[in-house]
Amino acid sequence: MPTFALNFYNPAVAEQLRTSRKTATIRLGDKSAKYRKGMIVTVLCGARYGQRERIFDAVIDKVEVKSLGELSPREIEHDNPQIRRVDEMVWFLSQLYNREVSEDDIVTVIRFSQIA
Repeated sequence: MPTFALNFYNPAVAEQLRTSRKTATIRLGDKSAKYRKGMIVTVLCGARYGQRERIFDAVIDKVEVKSLGELSPREIEHDNPQIRRVDEMVWFLSQLYNREVSEDDIVTVIRFSQIA
């Protein structure tokens, strides 16, 4: 049983995960010490400090640290299928983290694959 988790707090994300439309997560800051290629994680969805639903177990395929402005449209789309541009991702992360975010902020792109 995995001991690490990728937590998603937005309930709309659960369906994107189940249908494999979401295969990455873009997190603010350098998370490379916490998540590494080859790790097995449990993907969870639910309210912060509340009950969460186990969606699936996954393997981390790739972890990359870069500035938000360096993200490619494909990386952004793997995180959120409805977004492709950096400026949209800046706005999205600002809403998600409830603080101002810029293209200069460091992010970690975590690509993962479901374990069947």
